[in-house]
Amino acid sequence: MLQLRGLLPLLCCLGLATAAPAQSRSAASAGVFVDQQGVLRWQDSRREVALFGVNYTTPFAHAYRAHQRVGANPEQAIRQDVYHLARLGVDAFRVHVWDVEITDTTGNLQQNEHLRLLDFLLAELKQRGIKIILTPIAYWNNGYPEPDTGTGFSSIYSKAEAYVNPRAIRAQETYLTQFLNHQNPYTKLALRDDPDIIAFEVCNEPRYHEPKAQVTDFANRMVKAMRATGLQKPIFYNIAENYPVHEAILDANVDGLTFQWYPQGLVSGHELRGNLLPYVDQYPIPYRQDPRFQRRAKMVYEFESADVLQPIMYPMMARSFREAGFQWATQFAYDPLAIAPYNTEYQTHYLNLAYTPSKAMSMLIAGKVFRTVQRGQQFRRYPADSVFGAFRVSYREQLSEMNTDEEFYYTNSTRTQPKRLARLQHLAGVGSSPVVTYGGTGAYFLDRLAPGVWRLEVMPDAVPLRDPFETASLRKAVTSIRWNEQPLRVQLPDLGSAFTLRGLNQGNRVQQQAQGGALTVHPGTYLLTTREQDAAKWVTQDRKLGVLGLSEFVAPLPTPDQPTTQPVPTVRSTPPAQATAGQPLQLRVQVAGAELQDSLLLVAQHFYGRTRRLPMTRLGLSTAEATVPAELLYPGLLRYWVVLKPQKKSAGQPIRTFPAGQLGQPSDWDFFSQEHWEVPIVAAGSPLPLFRAAHDQRRVEVRGTENAFSGWADYVTTPAGELALRLVVPVPSAQAAASSEAAAPAVSLRAYFADQLLGRSAELAGAKELLVRVRSNQPAARAKVLLVTRDAAAYSAALPLTADWQTVRIPLSALQPDAMLITPRPYPGFLPLHFKPANQPAQLRLADAEVLQIVVDGPATGSPIQVDLESVSLQ
Repeated sequence: MLQLRGLLPLLCCLGLATAAPAQSRSAASAGVFVDQQGVLRWQDSRREVALFGVNYTTPFAHAYRAHQRVGANPEQAIRQDVYHLARLGVDAFRVHVWDVEITDTTGNLQQNEHLRLLDFLLAELKQRGIKIILTPIAYWNNGYPEPDTGTGFSSIYSKAEAYVNPRAIRAQETYLTQFLNHQNPYTKLALRDDPDIIAFEVCNEPRYHEPKAQVTDFANRMVKAMRATGLQKPIFYNIAENYPVHEAILDANVDGLTFQWYPQGLVSGHELRGNLLPYVDQYPIPYRQDPRFQRRAKMVYEFESADVLQPIMYPMMARSFREAGFQWATQFAYDPLAIAPYNTEYQTHYLNLAYTPSKAMSMLIAGKVFRTVQRGQQFRRYPADSVFGAFRVSYREQLSEMNTDEEFYYTNSTRTQPKRLARLQHLAGVGSSPVVTYGGTGAYFLDRLAPGVWRLEVMPDAVPLRDPFETASLRKAVTSIRWNEQPLRVQLPDLGSAFTLRGLNQGNRVQQQAQGGALTVHPGTYLLTTREQDAAKWVTQDRKLGVLGLSEFVAPLPTPDQPTTQPVPTVRSTPPAQATAGQPLQLRVQVAGAELQDSLLLVAQHFYGRTRRLPMTRLGLSTAEATVPAELLYPGLLRYWVVLKPQKKSAGQPIRTFPAGQLGQPSDWDFFSQEHWEVPIVAAGSPLPLFRAAHDQRRVEVRGTENAFSGWADYVTTPAGELALRLVVPVPSAQAAASSEAAAPAVSLRAYFADQLLGRSAELAGAKELLVRVRSNQPAARAKVLLVTRDAAAYSAALPLTADWQTVRIPLSALQPDAMLITPRPYPGFLPLHFKPANQPAQLRLADAEVLQIVVDGPATGSPIQVDLESVSLQ
């Protein structure tokens, strides 16, 4: 089992200290109010509020239990995570309090460890200048993803009961009264009086239905109980979760309204691929013209690009939030450092500075977007809106950037030149840029303290091990941390090329002289100075960088294979679905835990044929590649392994063969592992697979659209025994059928295929038609097939159906411009289901196609519609 047991004390020694309260934050100790136009403003300055941050849950539920299991001290863990949040510029925090863990069944507040840790967390956030909105009632138990153990009132009353059962209502009134009056022992303030807790949201994602009056009465009763404590702060209420009764909340006595955004649904079970930027292009609220809506403040209590690692979603979401008029937005949820290697808290979410550095950097940039873009500022639609102000977002480059006179941030390697290099004050990024050339995969930060004096902070390398959105376990790490010495070159005018580097964090005694601006660094915090500067005075004095201590540093130690052993190297490869016979095949692998001097060999074997041992070229510390020669690629099956030969075998690292990590190599007489990677080799001109039901179950998204005709899917077999995907559209209820006027998408398949064609990309230009192997129990059912490009342009054609299995041939020339279906379905449910870019090209450019969609419409009449799909390919 991979554990952090015993690591937390060492992390303490890396220089983490309590920072002074932020003085640079606007209205650091002032309250807020909602004006008559529904604008949230600071009391003292009357300026508009714009706060952006995260949810974070270490005091409660699975996060609390998981910290215990890995041996992490919760207070120390909270300090470390809050430091990282401050490092990312977070200035907003929200959490739905697990009332089930801090109450009894009648609503009385329980003084226990969960409440104490919440108090401790709030105190730490205050010291970093981070503002807080609390949601006292969560309305569910504490088990997910484990069995429930909570014993408070939410353990006996469901969401549906909570607003109609008199005992449940009284329990909530009791709890809200005691919670707001609770005095935090760390701050000596009642929660209702703490100036850094700027507002409260009554409850998290309630579940309501008609009649509306009962909903309004309940909301008003909760607000009355809160006001009876003397609370003067704004009270927010969720309106997005129950659209059919949204007017009940508009009629309630609340100051603000809360929304969430999960633009591509939740829990796909694997990483979503493809251009998802259209999913976050806008946030249109259907009742935005209602005067009752306009006079309320608006906040986003939760948002996330679930099951997505691409570092481009958050900045566009932040821009869309500001366009829609929001003044507060908090991502759900930031992964605690101690359990981030496993992503067990919520497998569909994954965000941590150390473990997802590029995504975390996009969070930093998104915060800048949120605070820079004006509330209500309008934008053109995607892709015309991907460059705005100081920001640029590129799907093709997997890059988000901010570039101003004083700040330069990027999520991936970039060729962009800083706007005014001589005036630059802050830089942060992942990868390399014209200012910083870096060989590692972790994030780094450069902050100017004075002319010729900069603070450098370098995080360790993060190496992905497996899909973080699969079923999670504390026995399975999904990302590995490696403390490697990495080459670094810094080109800043006031530093010159011969600056001095000196370690700042505790235990970091490194001193180096740069040559040509280049040197090597380990993870840590450093002072960079010119010869003219006295570095000693910066090291000895208790200097601050805003809310950060100059010598502070927090990072996880290298990920161990076992609690008492050194990290074991890993090698990952994703084989293409097929390779073209007679053509060389380039194979690339991801490497973790191997030194740059270690050798890697690709052992390629045509099944029952020749074997070649091919030295691999290291492209960096974490990647290597080799090319299999054409002579080995005749029709059949290619198998391959990667052999890692450490340069220093005397240090205890033996030869290993991957994918199994087996000791030894395939040529050894006693090498017994049967694991290998394989690639089918097919003749040129054979169909190029876009979807194969027998192979792609874990790669595709199959969802109902959650409307009146929403469907589902299953797997069945054909008469020949082959696996097929069955898309099902049920017969709607009489009420649903009466409320729906026309046919609409009911169920769909989405399959990202670009990576599957890498071994045959040269053949794409010759493809002329789509081949769809399909049947249906209702041949008159409406279905269509779409191909979607990297620029989110969709092209579709009707999919003819018959009762018998057939291969439908659709000429590519028959595909016409269309709107793509936004699937998986976004939350909340009032968001658009389709997207079509302006000025879409009239013809599909096949080389840009990357996503297949099959869409079946409802409603079904008489009996459910079944569309069985075996495969889709290009010919």
